[in-house]
Amino acid sequence: MTLWDIILLAIGLAMDCFSVSVVQSICSQGGRFRLPAMVIWMIVAFGLFQGAMPLIGYYAGGVAEDFVNRYAGWVALVLLGFIGGKMIWDSFHEEEHTHQLNFWYVLLLAVATSIDAAVSGILFVPVSELLWEAVAIIAFTSSLFSLIGYVLGHYIGRLPFNAERVGGIILVLIGLKICFLS
Repeated sequence: MTLWDIILLAIGLAMDCFSVSVVQSICSQGGRFRLPAMVIWMIVAFGLFQGAMPLIGYYAGGVAEDFVNRYAGWVALVLLGFIGGKMIWDSFHEEEHTHQLNFWYVLLLAVATSIDAAVSGILFVPVSELLWEAVAIIAFTSSLFSLIGYVLGHYIGRLPFNAERVGGIILVLIGLKICFLS
């Protein structure tokens, strides 16, 4: 495994963080761009969880690989399906609803988007000398892509459509992708 392999892996793992950050930005932005403390927590949490999951996969070895291969997609589908479904429901039942991030909601999103990253830890068993470098690159890339996604979502959110409904649908689709295509 080379540095480029690790960077490509990190980008692949960061894509769910990017997508969820876009959705969260669309659903929580008002008129002007802002980066409140909960968004910073989201960016940090996404990086921490994406970086920690490969460690769990590496140290748990075959046990974690079997569990993650078997159930991670379903867990992600349930979590993201619940969050997305609630957003869709709220979009039909509340006027002028702005989505507010909170500590537990961000934690749930971080777990849901990073569960499948545990499998990547198995890749580092034969090249354990690269593990900590890979974890740092994965964590940094996930945080960076989360920030970029949040900024991009601000501009997408200015388009005239029901952002919360579209965001909820996107989260459900991400959950389905993780469950059935990973």
